[in-house]
Amino acid sequence: MLEPTEGSIAEAEAKARRSAQRRTWLGRLALVVLAGAVIWGLYYFLVGRNHVGTDNAYVNAEVAQVTPLISGQAVEVAVKDTETVKRGQLLVRLDPTNPQIAMAQAQAELAEAQRRFPPTLATRTAPPPPGTAPRPPIPPPPAPLPAPPAGQGNNARGRGPPAALVSGGAVSGEELTTARNAYAGAQAAVATARAAIAQAEAGRSSASGELSANQALVRGLSEDTDPGVLAAKAKVEAARLDLERTVIRAPIDGVVTKRQVQLGQRVAQGTPIMTIVPVNQVYVEANFKEKQLRDVRVGMPAEVKADIYGGSVVYHGRVAGISGGTGASQALIPAQNATGNWIKVVQRLPVRIELDPKEVAAHPLRVGLSMEVEIDISGR
Repeated sequence: MLEPTEGSIAEAEAKARRSAQRRTWLGRLALVVLAGAVIWGLYYFLVGRNHVGTDNAYVNAEVAQVTPLISGQAVEVAVKDTETVKRGQLLVRLDPTNPQIAMAQAQAELAEAQRRFPPTLATRTAPPPPGTAPRPPIPPPPAPLPAPPAGQGNNARGRGPPAALVSGGAVSGEELTTARNAYAGAQAAVATARAAIAQAEAGRSSASGELSANQALVRGLSEDTDPGVLAAKAKVEAARLDLERTVIRAPIDGVVTKRQVQLGQRVAQGTPIMTIVPVNQVYVEANFKEKQLRDVRVGMPAEVKADIYGGSVVYHGRVAGISGGTGASQALIPAQNATGNWIKVVQRLPVRIELDPKEVAAHPLRVGLSMEVEIDISGR
């Protein structure tokens, strides 16, 4: 039997040492992995499961669009893009010539309405002037004329005794004709008088009704409550409002963006001319996966980091609200998934995070910046 040589012994010892070292490193690696798993498990159960986060988040704000309420030419533009403005600060001034003319015309109409009211009130309600005799009452219609005696009608037509008088020479034919014409004229005058009396009575009734109606219209009215005066005052207020609207001022504090008006340009009513972004009142719109929102509730605290500052600046805020629909469902053309090759896509819901105003003032943000959001759901 061959005895082991020194070389084989040394080689065996080297293999044994390498094997021992390998087992040692594997054991250490196993310990490291186990420790990492334990640490991750502890982190998840103590911290991780109580937080949900996303980097699909951006800065947003309730911007204010500045639109003129009247049409006109811009005679002064007092701000430029990126300029910070305060509420009430002058932005644009429009040409006030036409509103000033309308204001003067409305004031003239008001003065005319106020001047017309006292005479109108006096003529409609005042009694007859002193010393004026009252209007005499319309006399009753005269009694009907007595009917002519029997046979007189026939005489008037040339038959009976009058004709005998003419034949006997007592009266001439001309006198008889004249008498008959006078009688017919008298009857016509009586008919005309009766018609005039009826017309006068109708006119008096109409005038009495008109007087009553006019008195009812002005009863209880004064110059301040007269409809004509009120309408003129409304025109004055409308003209004054148009004149005030020639001066366009900032509705909120913020930064001017998207200025679209130039000096001398004629702007149309309702057309946006610039936008003001309230940089001190921004919020974060974070898009969370639908599974992450299982335990998210309004009012939960959140920590937010901005890419512009990195991890050195942490904003603190709270969940202000959760959108009523996903971005896909609110799109102009919503996705239609009722097809044969439908593939499920994880949906995201926008969550509004309100930030601490003091922290935003210390580290200003701008609309559209990328953010990272982490919500603490331990209070669920």
